[in-house]
Amino acid sequence: MHHLAHFNAIDKTTRRLKWLSALALAALTLSTGLAMAQTPSAALPGKGIAVQALQSSVAEETFQTMLVNSALEKLGYEPQPIKEVAYPTAHIAIANGDATFLAVHWDPLHQDYYENAGGSAKLLRIGAYAGPAAQGYLIDKATAEKYNITNIEQLRDPGLAKLFDHDGDGKADLTGCDPGWGCEAMIEHHMDGYKLRATVKHVQGSYAALIADTIGRYGRGESILYYTWTPYWVSGVLVPGKDVVWLQVPFSSNPQNANTRLADGSDYGFSVNTTRIVVNRAWAEKNPAAVKLFDIMRLPIADISAQNERMRSGENSQADIARHVAGWIKFHQQLFDSWIAQALAAAKP
Repeated sequence: MHHLAHFNAIDKTTRRLKWLSALALAALTLSTGLAMAQTPSAALPGKGIAVQALQSSVAEETFQTMLVNSALEKLGYEPQPIKEVAYPTAHIAIANGDATFLAVHWDPLHQDYYENAGGSAKLLRIGAYAGPAAQGYLIDKATAEKYNITNIEQLRDPGLAKLFDHDGDGKADLTGCDPGWGCEAMIEHHMDGYKLRATVKHVQGSYAALIADTIGRYGRGESILYYTWTPYWVSGVLVPGKDVVWLQVPFSSNPQNANTRLADGSDYGFSVNTTRIVVNRAWAEKNPAAVKLFDIMRLPIADISAQNERMRSGENSQADIARHVAGWIKFHQQLFDSWIAQALAAAKP
């Protein structure tokens, strides 16, 4: 069993998560809770301080971001409506003080965005909010077993690559990554590093639309090749080990010269990432309570995947996501309250 089997097991737990059962009850208390949050006591460290969260265009990041905002509200802060911007822009905006924080900074994938925005002089990267998060390339299990494909390097063989050709140009069609996400640059690096340009095409556009088409092809019995990450709902539909398999890479190849080989010897080409919170450094120095909160918050990968699956099933409005957040807090009330208590303690002189 590959090292990433535990990521697959994580995705399978999504149907068993108990906190989702708290959603119905949470819906009844949500409006009351929000009203109370708007009237913080004078003793709260965030009283009167507006906070601006940013996220990318990946709608599934709203859950993580809203949870942080909900905790900040309990400290008296006043979260503004979340704004969607590309990751590079988000880092620059936060560094310049035009926004407060980003709850979904992938470390190390977004390292360049962090450094290009001013690095530690202007930004503070803190905590281990969610992880470990895996990424990589997958193909359908039927094709993998029939042709004994285990490594993406094998797709340098035009005959094997053609199995994944959907537009008739003779090249394998790799469902890839949106420009500006960070993963697209890594895929492009791999295309050269593994000498795949002649036989593989990196198909880009709207990932949501492309992956929906990929899932449709799988349903019709066609061979598929795609990039994805966890936590995300895709691995709950195309289950690794059951429907699809991860492809290994022949060696680590990335601009950072990082070793992506795992302890068991497998190598999926991407470093295992941790989602951290990035905040404006000058703001952070004045708000120790918020910094403490960012440092201690933890959101299990399985919970994110479960909520993302609810979104895919139609519960994807802002009100739906707010209800999911309220349900998560209600189910983890003791843990959530402990975060608030620790953050409040950090604010005391």
